Amino acid sequence: MPASVYVVSIDPQASTVWWANRINDLPFDFSQEHETPENLAVLKDTGAQVHVVANQKGGVGKTTTTLNLGAIVSDTLKGQDKGLQHVFIDTPGSLQDENLLLEALKYAHDVIIPMPPEGLAFDPTARTIQKVIEPTGLPFKVTVNNWDPRDGTADLEDTKAYIDAQGWPRAEAVIRRYKVHTRASVEGKVVTQYPKNRVAMEAREDFFRLALELGYGGRS
Repeated sequence: MPASVYVVSIDPQASTVWWANRINDLPFDFSQEHETPENLAVLKDTGAQVHVVANQKGGVGKTTTTLNLGAIVSDTLKGQDKGLQHVFIDTPGSLQDENLLLEALKYAHDVIIPMPPEGLAFDPTARTIQKVIEPTGLPFKVTVNNWDPRDGTADLEDTKAYIDAQGWPRAEAVIRRYKVHTRASVEGKVVTQYPKNRVAMEAREDFFRLALELGYGGRS
């Protein structure tokens, strides 16, 4: 049965491929295309929905978001034989590789913009949205990512207020920070493969809620 989800990395740092290569039972198809971005052109003929995960600030959680959304959607569609339905593209976190991001956006249906609740992420996120994403006219949502509930809600609420003040669409689902996420790349796991305990279930639930909110349950 062909995979329902395909994950592509065009980030020259190749953190996605390093992580994916450590996973014993990869739940989706995967490829690294930063040296051959022209290969993305085949996506327009697949009929799949293409979701670009973007922010030109590094370290905001693009790779974690890409792989875990891919895993959650693949798990949701398990058992269906409808061919490829969703493609998730992990993009570079730098201004120098903007050409790669622009290439991915040519084939995108929407854009997911992870943003941690940190003041240092505000300006780079704004630059990405205003200079790169908004000119394409593509629908996008900013997702608050890597919020640690132990820090209280002040930073979370400040970040939500900043996003709303810019008039950007914001996902209601928030991705919380868990140690299990930071260990996942080393252990070769995605969120659907975490140990079955309370924390892992809560970590999985964050990505499930985000996928559900974004409408990534299948192809209509």
